[in-house]
Amino acid sequence: MLNATIEPMVRMETSRASAGWVRFALAGRERFGTLIGETIAIHSGDMFAGARPTGERVPLAEVTLLAPSTPSKIIALWNNFHALAGKLAMPVPAEPLYLMKAPSSAAPPGFTVVRPPSYGGKVVYEGELGIVVGRNCSRVSPEAAGEFIFGYTCVNDITALDLIAADPTFAQWVRAKSFDGFGPFGPVVATGLDPRGLTVRTLLNGQERQNYPIADMIFQPHELVSRLSHDMTLLPGDLICCGTSLGVGTIKEPVSKIEVTIEGIGTLANTFVQGG
Repeated sequence: MLNATIEPMVRMETSRASAGWVRFALAGRERFGTLIGETIAIHSGDMFAGARPTGERVPLAEVTLLAPSTPSKIIALWNNFHALAGKLAMPVPAEPLYLMKAPSSAAPPGFTVVRPPSYGGKVVYEGELGIVVGRNCSRVSPEAAGEFIFGYTCVNDITALDLIAADPTFAQWVRAKSFDGFGPFGPVVATGLDPRGLTVRTLLNGQERQNYPIADMIFQPHELVSRLSHDMTLLPGDLICCGTSLGVGTIKEPVSKIEVTIEGIGTLANTFVQGG
């Protein structure tokens, strides 16, 4: 799993009702805890089952943030927003359309993503809501699915766009989305949060490129988890990227900063560099 030193400030904007869980490295050890302002309350045990506060606290500025979970799989939705489906003249799907990103693509907030030397085409950002699974989940109903959702996070589903249709005999979705660093998420997993009234906002070099409501999702989180759990067993820490909407664009500058903000979760900020 990739890691990086946190930028000078991570804007949390976390609601009072929610808790923001983080994973971090401190003195050579991987730890986890809840973020309270600019301080982390360290916990022990298992983040997803019986986490216990140790009573220790550490300033956020003194740690290296990691991706907030270590997913066994990353599932990414396609065509899951009415607005984007309308713009692309795509029919509303009868069931979730998805692909898999390699778990090794995961990256933490603050990480610098470098263009892979094997690819010279367009690279695009995709700001998204992410669902983090908290319990083994298989064949659950939509009504029960909330019990298996640990919380929500911000995702930038970076994509090597020109690879997808480069070979007319085989669409290369997985390769296009699985380069190292192409799956930043974080900065926290927010629990106790209902995301349906929230928006996803993406900035590229300080300019707003996306601002869309999560309520426009075709398959909302509980139904999404239910349907996916009938295809495969979801495990604690697994990440479901809910898909994106209008405003996806190409990363063109030699060095670009991409920020994905969801109120109640915070801001995921990463830098993309065109050459190593």
